[in-house]
Amino acid sequence: MSPWPLVGMLVLGAVLGTAAGVLARLAARRAVGAAVAAGRYEAAGAIGGALAAGITDGPAETSAAVALIGWCLSLCATDLRVHRLPNVLTLPGFALIVAYAAAGGRAATCVLAGVVLAGLYGAVWLVSPASMGAGDVKLALGIGAVTGLAGATVWLCAAVLAPILTAGWGIASVRRTGGRVPHGPSMCLAALGALAVASWG
Repeated sequence: MSPWPLVGMLVLGAVLGTAAGVLARLAARRAVGAAVAAGRYEAAGAIGGALAAGITDGPAETSAAVALIGWCLSLCATDLRVHRLPNVLTLPGFALIVAYAAAGGRAATCVLAGVVLAGLYGAVWLVSPASMGAGDVKLALGIGAVTGLAGATVWLCAAVLAPILTAGWGIASVRRTGGRVPHGPSMCLAALGALAVASWG
């Protein structure tokens, strides 16, 4: 089999990912009301897009994966900038994921997975508001929904890995941040990582 079709898909994924990175940065700038540094999100989008193209089946799946990456990048950019996950980013993302699932007749599974994860996050937020923001609870709707579509194992891996990543990040940066770091990036990274491993397998 010629390697050129694969190379073409990787290039297409990188181009789409770069565009997603640009849109993510602009969305984050609008959400925070301040400039967001250019370059890093476009680069992350390009790398993520190329990887997505390499492990997904066809342009439609690649486009959906790149859209998910772009959404996650906008959330990460916003949370890193202002430690906040606004409704304008979290809730529409969840709605679009549900719409995507509905097209395949899996809306109920998607919604249930999102609500269960958000319920777990909500319980933590109610018990210890200082350890988690309301935005994290709303983001859990989308993260739970998209990982739930890939199966219970992926959902569980993403749910368990996210707090581990945040805890490790907090410990590693305690001198600079006092251990207080945003949780949204870890949620996104855990979800994308779990989905990537599942797709690769």
